[in-house]
Formats: sequence, structure tokens, C-alpha cells
Amino acid sequence: MTWWARTVASLRSGHRLGYYDSLPGIGVHVGDIVGLASTADGKGYWMVGRDGGVYAFGDANFAGSLDSIGVHVDDIVGMAADPATGGYWLVASDGGILSFNAPFYGSMGGQHLNASIVGMAADPVTGGYWLVASDGGIFSFNAPFYGSMGGQHLNASIVGMAADPVTGGYWLVASDGGIFSFNAPFYGSTGSIELNRPIVAMVADGGGYRLVASDGGIFAFGGAAFEGSLPGNHVAVTDVVGAAPAA
Repeated sequence: MTWWARTVASLRSGHRLGYYDSLPGIGVHVGDIVGLASTADGKGYWMVGRDGGVYAFGDANFAGSLDSIGVHVDDIVGMAADPATGGYWLVASDGGILSFNAPFYGSMGGQHLNASIVGMAADPVTGGYWLVASDGGIFSFNAPFYGSMGGQHLNASIVGMAADPVTGGYWLVASDGGIFSFNAPFYGSTGSIELNRPIVAMVADGGGYRLVASDGGIFAFGGAAFEGSLPGNHVAVTDVVGAAPAA
């Protein structure tokens, strides 16, 4: 099993996503994988590279990529799946949104940003999405704005966000594991813990959330079960950069 497949497997609880394939397993070379999103039924997933290349596995449908439309960029930072259409959105560091079989509700492309966009999340209630910047700024598109950390002091930069399917709110996570809750319950953080490697992403699952570090370490809070991590399995990786929720 490749390191990416182990990363996916280590993040599952209950209904496991399973191992369908990976880029090393099919001989595809990419520079950096920066995002991972699962299908609504949890039986497939997409990966996105920094260049906008999208790779579909399991029952995930390939709806297009930057490569397929002849556009090349090198600053895609994340993706989110649209459960209504089965499509997905890609987001670039300048806030530009690229929609593939998913509705376009707007973007921050071409507008002034105080800090680069680092991730996005889909709103399970409205079908819209949020973008988050490294300074904690939140940009809402067909999704409610519950607050942000923009303009406030942060001990570490924001690296990702996740939507709470129960309340419709969201969490932000910083590289030190600090959690900021907006219309969503706070279950804990690693903000006061010395980490071996920085936090790079978070996912909502089981009524709580999990944080993942760049070495594959997993930290579970609330109802999210701990099912293992890469350091615990003595697997060597370069850098883990994303995570996907369980079905």
C-alpha cells in the first residue's frame, strides 16, 4: 500500500473509504497533491494537485480539471466536493474558484487580499462554500458568515477549515493546532501541545473533528474516533497535506 493510501486509511472511522488506487500505483507523476475530497456516499475520492490536475478514484466521477481545459496554474491550494451535483470546486491561493459540474457562486479572484487563501469548505446546508485565508479571514459565497479571525492576533497561521454538518457553522485550524469555532462547538485543540510537525488540515467527522499533521499524526476531538496514524504505523512520509472525512 502506498503512503497516500495509508494516509486515507488512517483517517477513516466506521465506514472506511478503502483503497482504490493512488498516483504512485498508476504511474502518474505530480508535483504536489494539495487537496482531497470524498464523495457523498464515501465510496470514492478525488485528489487535486497544485497545478490543478484532478484524479478520481472509486465511484468519484471525473468532471474536469485545469489540464483538461488547457489552463495551467501552479497555485491551487484546495478543493471541496458538491454533494448535490457530484462535482467539485478548486480554489487557488488568490481566491479564484474553478467549478466543475458544480455551481459557481463567486470568488475572490482579482480582489485585494490581506493574506493568501489556504483552503475552502462546502456548506452542507446551502450548497455554497467558504474560503479561508492564512490570517483567518473568511469569505462566504451562498453560505452564512458566522465570523472570522481576520484582523486578530494569531499565534500561528490558519491552514484549513471544516464545516460542522450539525450546526451549519465552521471551524478554523492553525498550524499549531489551535481551533477557532464559529457557530460550532469547541471540542479541544493542540494549541498548547508541543507538536513534532505542524498541523496541515482538519476534517469534521463523528460529531467532532480530526487534525492531521504533516507527518501523518492524527489528533481526534469530540465524537471523532482515533483509528491510527502514520507515525503509529511506522510509515515514513515526506509531507501529508490534506485529509477527507468519513461517510
